[in-house]
Amino acid sequence: MPVAAGPVVGFDLDLTLVDTAAGIGVTLRAALAAEGSTVRPSDAELRPHIGIPLGATVSIVDPSADVDRVARRYRELYPALGVPATTLLPGVLETFAAVRAHGGRVLVVSAKVEPAVRAVLLHVGLGAPPAAPDLVVGDLFAGAKGVRLREAGADVYVGDHAGDMEAARVAGAVAVGVTTGGTGAAALLAAGADVVLPGLETFPAWLETWLETWPETWPDGRDTGRSPSSAAPGAGLDDEPGEGHGEPDRAEQGERRQAAGG
Repeated sequence: MPVAAGPVVGFDLDLTLVDTAAGIGVTLRAALAAEGSTVRPSDAELRPHIGIPLGATVSIVDPSADVDRVARRYRELYPALGVPATTLLPGVLETFAAVRAHGGRVLVVSAKVEPAVRAVLLHVGLGAPPAAPDLVVGDLFAGAKGVRLREAGADVYVGDHAGDMEAARVAGAVAVGVTTGGTGAAALLAAGADVVLPGLETFPAWLETWLETWPETWPDGRDTGRSPSSAAPGAGLDDEPGEGHGEPDRAEQGERRQAAGG
């Protein structure tokens, strides 16, 4: 992927960009029934588990179920049952536009398998330019997301789950939590969020503020264009520009949270 002139911002999918609760619920109940399970979890019961790997969700809601069989049936049913029930959350189009207005790139990195991610994006109007993300990756969770985000040069990662905050830390990115999922603000902060927003409606304003207070380089050492000179050591999120993307220590987390407006 070419180097971006502006911020590279990654997003989780489920309950961050789209409301998939109804679609996931109807599909999982149908898959459980098809495989002989009598468990019928409600949408409310499932909501805290949305965004984690499917097999883990199946194990939680019905420990006696054959996880592989239910997951396979779920994936067969999801295009017909789950995708049509998915809706775009408020502020997504404006958020993508705000990132790109600064020369940035939009990434979507999800625990969903990639064909399902792409089907959902297409259904909600984010499957083709100019609205489509610049990179779409599926089947990753928590730290594994972070590794891919780091490879893609993410400066910010936005998600609704504690695993997304772990992903941001692994990536060396600013962790932005949103409370549109099943995790509250306190839990997101405890998981490492630098800032928590009520939803993406407020992300463009936060981005503007963050960019105004950000140093002269992005976390990987790229010049932000705020100074004619190259960045001095220590200007990024890590100890030195371009040093790497390891998990920050407590002092670095405090500095990052202050810069993020958290």
